[in-house]
Amino acid sequence: MAVVARKPGYADAVEIRDRKENFHGNQVVYLHWEEHLSFCAATAFPLPPDMPFGALAEQLIPQYYGMHPDFGLIDWDRVEWKINGEASTPDMGKSLAENGVDHKTLICFRTPGLNGYKGSCS
Repeated sequence: MAVVARKPGYADAVEIRDRKENFHGNQVVYLHWEEHLSFCAATAFPLPPDMPFGALAEQLIPQYYGMHPDFGLIDWDRVEWKINGEASTPDMGKSLAENGVDHKTLICFRTPGLNGYKGSCS
């Protein structure tokens, strides 16, 4: 249930701690592997905007998701990407920022033919 603040000035009294300025040049990027619910939600990572998208795919994703039995079966040429809900074909050589990734962006990736452990979506 949503909470509604009724007192004037309440919003001004609250310190918002997840502002981009608070991440020392990084931005929060959420990452989610669709149809693999053993990772039940997107995970937040503080990443530099100039990080190549390819580094996300080649270094960060394997480090975080690599323990899943489906991971070694991924055909990276067939991966379907979404950035903030919109289908995307990221340029792996360009930065996150150049691929439209900014503070609090959600990046989802789907691996056709891999639907979780033994097809269970987990």
